[in-house]
Amino acid sequence: MTALKSKEIQKMNIDERMKKMEELKFELVKANASKTGASKAKEIRRIIARILTFNNQDKNAEVVKNK
Repeated sequence: MTALKSKEIQKMNIDERMKKMEELKFELVKANASKTGASKAKEIRRIIARILTFNNQDKNAEVVKNK
């Protein structure tokens, strides 16, 4: 797993972000299952949070644009 930077996430469209988030959730389950994966799980949660933040920003921008 490579750490996704904000710029990389911003370049993705919403469908790509959702697909990546599903992959990350699967990796999170695997990291939580292993006893040595605590730091990896923390990084995965941060990346998921970044993806959700960009999705919310896009949705909010679209709502403002439609007004």
